[in-house]
Amino acid sequence: MQGGFCIGTLKHIKRSRASGYIIGLGLIAGFVSASYAGDPKTQVPTTLNDYVLPGTQPGMLTDPIAGAETCASCHGFFDPAHDQYSTWSASMMGQAMRDPLFLAAMTIANQDAAFAGDLCLRCHTPGGWLEGRSTPTDGSALNDVDKQGVSCNACHRMVDPDYKPGISPFVDVAILNTLGPDVPTPSQVHSGAFVVDPLDRRRGPYDEGPDFFYHEWEQSPFHQTSEMCAACHDVSNPVFTRQPDGTYALNDMDTPHETNNVYDTFPVERTYSEWLMSDFAQGPIEIGDRYETTLTGVSTCQDCHMPEADVQACRFEENRPDASTHSFNGGNNWVLNAIRNIETNDFVTGLLPELVEQSVSRTEEMLRDASDMELSMVGSDLNVRIINQTGHKLPSGYPEGRRMWINVQFFDAKDALVSELGAYDSNTALLITADTKVYEAKLGPDQAVSDATGVPAGPNFHFVLSNVRYKDNRIPPRGFTNANFELIGSEPVAYSYTDGDYWDDTQYIVPAGATKATVRVYYQSTSKEYIEFLRDENVTDNKGQVIYDQWVLTGMSPIVEMDVDTLIFPSACPADLTGDMMLNFFDVSAFLGAFAANDPIADFTGDGLYNFFDVSAFLAAFAAGCP
Repeated sequence: MQGGFCIGTLKHIKRSRASGYIIGLGLIAGFVSASYAGDPKTQVPTTLNDYVLPGTQPGMLTDPIAGAETCASCHGFFDPAHDQYSTWSASMMGQAMRDPLFLAAMTIANQDAAFAGDLCLRCHTPGGWLEGRSTPTDGSALNDVDKQGVSCNACHRMVDPDYKPGISPFVDVAILNTLGPDVPTPSQVHSGAFVVDPLDRRRGPYDEGPDFFYHEWEQSPFHQTSEMCAACHDVSNPVFTRQPDGTYALNDMDTPHETNNVYDTFPVERTYSEWLMSDFAQGPIEIGDRYETTLTGVSTCQDCHMPEADVQACRFEENRPDASTHSFNGGNNWVLNAIRNIETNDFVTGLLPELVEQSVSRTEEMLRDASDMELSMVGSDLNVRIINQTGHKLPSGYPEGRRMWINVQFFDAKDALVSELGAYDSNTALLITADTKVYEAKLGPDQAVSDATGVPAGPNFHFVLSNVRYKDNRIPPRGFTNANFELIGSEPVAYSYTDGDYWDDTQYIVPAGATKATVRVYYQSTSKEYIEFLRDENVTDNKGQVIYDQWVLTGMSPIVEMDVDTLIFPSACPADLTGDMMLNFFDVSAFLGAFAANDPIADFTGDGLYNFFDVSAFLAAFAAGCP
C-alpha cells in the first residue's frame, strides 16, 4: 500500500539486482517491537530490497578491492603534508569505517529500520559492501581492508556511468554494457549508486604513457569532475517517495524504490546538488586566496577539497604543478583524535600524531575560509551579514548535530560587557539559541510515521525515520534560486532567501550604553544534544557510550571561530565615551586611557594613528557638546 506500512507476510530478502546474492532470513510480519529509552518504539520492517539502488552490486567484482598499503609504497611517506597516502589516511575518507560517531549513528539507524545500515555501509566501506560483507548491516562481518573506509582502490576504480566517447576509457563500454539497465542515470547517482571496474584497473587524470608497468591504469577525466562525488554526497532515503504535493510517503515494504531518482527520494544530504545548482557548476569562480589551492578560480569539489599544489604525485617522479592533494578536508575537527584514542595502533590506522595535527589544522583553516562577515548599521540596529564562500550551502552535508551560529558581545566605553547573544559555555557545551541565529537543518518524522513507530513527530535525530524537513536556514551558494533548490529538495524551510542571495543578514538591537560590538561566527560539527541522543537511544551495544566518552575526552567537539570583527557604533555625541549622554571629566579620562592603549575608540580621525590630531578632534567634539 503506497503511503502506508505493509503488515502482511513479507517476502524473503534478496538483492534483486545482484546475481546470486540472496540471503534467506526470517522476518516478522508487521513491526518488530523494541525496547528503547523512554516509551517503547517499533522497528520499521524494511529489508535489503528496500535499499536496492542501481550500479555495481555485491558479488560483481573479479578482483577484490586492494588494501591502501599497496598504494603507500609509491604514493606515501615521502611528503607527509602533501603525499596522497599520508593526507588520505588522516582524512575522514580514510577513517570513514572507523569513525565512532558514524558507528553510533548506524546502530540507531538499524534499531529504527531493519537493515538500514546497508544504506550507510555502501559509502563508508564501498569495498566491504561490494564484496558482500555488509550483512549483517551493523558492520560486524567487515575485515581489516574494509575498515580502511573510502579507500584508494575503491575511488580509483570508479567508472563514469555516463559514458563519453573519446573521453571515457574505452574499456568502460563493456563494463556498462554488462550492467545494462542497472547503469545509473545521472539522476540516479546518489547514496552509493556507483559503478566500479570489476578488474583492478586504476584510473586517474594523467596519461601514464605506454611504458608504465607498476599497475593496470586508465586515464579518466571523470576523476577531476564533481560528478564523481555525487554518488556519496547526495544522500537520500529510498524508503520514502515524494508525492505530488511535495510530501514524502513510505513505500511498500520489501520493494525497491520505483524510480531511484534522487529527487523522488527523501533528501538527507544534498551537497552535490547544491553545487550543481550553484554558479560554481558553470565555471571557475574567483573567491580570493582560499582553500590552499594554486588555482585562481575554483569550480569543482576537487578544487577546494583536493587542492592542487606543485608537488610530487609519486615518489619516483618530479613535481607536477597540478597534483591534487588527497586531504579531503571538510568540517570535522575532533573525530580523528577520538579514533586514535580507540584504535591505538597508529600504524594500522595511519593516524600518526603529526598527520592528525595537520589534518585538524587544515580543517579549521577551511572553515575560516568558508565565510566572510560584514558589520554595518541599519538604522539604529547592528547588522551582521554572513557571506557564503563555498559552492554549496553553509554548512552543508550530514545535518545531525552540525551547526553554525552568530555570537554578539556588546561593550560600553570602558570595555565592560553590556550583554552577550549566542553565548556558548565550553565547560558544558551548552549553546543559548533563543537570542541569536543558528544555521542548521532539522529533519524528523511526520505524524503518520510517529503513530506507526512511537518516535515523536517533529524535529529529532532519528534520520532514517525522517520524512519532513522542519527547518533549513543554511546559507545558499552563489547562483541560488528558490525554484532550483526546491527542485532538488533543498529549498529554505521556515526561512526565506531571495533569488541570488549567497549571504544572510541578521539585525540586533543595540542595548543602551553599548559603544561597540564584537561579533563572531562559530561552527561546531557535533552538538551536545546529538551526542546525548546517540548515547541515550542506543539499546543495542555500547557504541553510543563510546562516542559520548570520546566527545568529552576530546573537548566536546571544540567550536571553530570562522569570522570575527568589531564595529564601533556612530554616536550623535562622539566625545561621550562613557555612553551616559553627558560630557564631563569621566569622558576625558576614558579618552586618555583609550589613547594611551591605542584603543580604536580614541582614533577620532579614523586614520589608524594615535597622535595630536586625535586629541584635537576629541577636544573639538567635547566642546561641541551633546544635542
